[in-house]
Amino acid sequence: MTTTDVAAALAQARAQHERYLDGFKTFLRIPSISTDPAYQAEIERAARWLVQEMERIGLEHCRIIPTAGHPVVYGDWLHAGADRPTVLIYAHYDVQPVDPRELWHSDPFEPVEREGKLFARGAIDDKVGVFVNLKALEAILSATGRLPVNVKLLFEGEEEMGSPHMTDFVREQRELLAADLLLISDGGSEPDQPVIDTALRGIVAAEVTVSGPSHDLHSGTYGGIVHNPAHLVGRIIAALHDANGRVAIPGFYDDVAPLSAVERELLAAQEAAMRETLQQQAGVRAFWGPAEATLLERATALPTCDVNGLYGGYAGPGGKTIIPARAGFKVSMRLVPNQDPQRIAEQFSAFVRQFATETLDVEVQILALGWWARLLTEGRAVEALKRAYVATWGKAPALHREGGSIPVMGAIQRELGLPMTTLGHGIGRNVHAPNEFLYLEYFGRGIATTIHFLYNLAELADGRTVI
Repeated sequence: MTTTDVAAALAQARAQHERYLDGFKTFLRIPSISTDPAYQAEIERAARWLVQEMERIGLEHCRIIPTAGHPVVYGDWLHAGADRPTVLIYAHYDVQPVDPRELWHSDPFEPVEREGKLFARGAIDDKVGVFVNLKALEAILSATGRLPVNVKLLFEGEEEMGSPHMTDFVREQRELLAADLLLISDGGSEPDQPVIDTALRGIVAAEVTVSGPSHDLHSGTYGGIVHNPAHLVGRIIAALHDANGRVAIPGFYDDVAPLSAVERELLAAQEAAMRETLQQQAGVRAFWGPAEATLLERATALPTCDVNGLYGGYAGPGGKTIIPARAGFKVSMRLVPNQDPQRIAEQFSAFVRQFATETLDVEVQILALGWWARLLTEGRAVEALKRAYVATWGKAPALHREGGSIPVMGAIQRELGLPMTTLGHGIGRNVHAPNEFLYLEYFGRGIATTIHFLYNLAELADGRTVI
């Protein structure tokens, strides 16, 4: 590494800032919603757009790789040398649905700048993770003609669905994805504090459907004699937790790994500051959950079970006196070491199906399974990240457990055994909600941080060893 190369790449990024930002807005205009089949063409358009952008930058082997679901986008640059580390950079180009659309202050797919913020769906989750990495690589290649390390790019198109086909993809593409480090560019930091994640939870997502009569019925004629599917949905949901907030599914906690003394101390040290931050962001009067665990233990180190949506009958203006033919709900469960997603899915399914009666059928569909992951807490890659944050933020990053899930991380860790760390660029608010926004100052800062990290890693790595 030379300081001249770093300075040249940073200067290039600054000079091209407005062009880079315009490109980001173009990317954000593609409504790549992965969960809704109506947007399949837009997912494919986003993938094609990325391949064209990667080829323009100067990356190689850029292509769309089909899966049983949405396509993966891949590209690489592997000319740093066989004795240099290879970094596999992951982010996802799919986004969440925008509902309820009426709560957005502007079109979710027409990026708008207001008061130092960029509003659009995907602005922080996770198109920024895709695009900031591309611009960092573009700045380096434009300024110096070569990257300091070997790079592979893996951009997923179904993370917001729970990555249902990525485990198979990883197994099938072992050779293509071989690397010395996995860098996850999903998530982000707080505006005043950079963060490196040390653990993420796994996930099981499911949908429960309760079916009764062949069609909606008049509640005056059939009320009291036909079992209402919506009533049973209410019973099932109420039974998922006990009065103290613990998940009541038998065996749910059997395999939960206890926290180490060091992990407990780290969470305890962060408790007060994170409580204030989380309460402010959530807009709640008080938190909820089992009292035997601290707030951060419940938020990051214990498993959860949450209803994400429910349906059944009429929900429009005014009343409609019916007994619905069907009702249901969607649920997500966040898992921790050493829980097995398949086993949890089976326990959940068995628990829910026991509510079926001779009058109502209960069906469970498992939508996604994802393993938890442990990340690096020390070593060369973490030191490279720390130095990058100090250079661009002026302060060292904090080490945090993360309550969310990035299913591909668990798949790659289990299938490929790669060490992994995070460099997330989604610094803003309203993730998965209306009026998602990115703090604009962190767009350029994210590019600079990535440039510093890649050069730092080249300097600190012992050959290809990054841990």
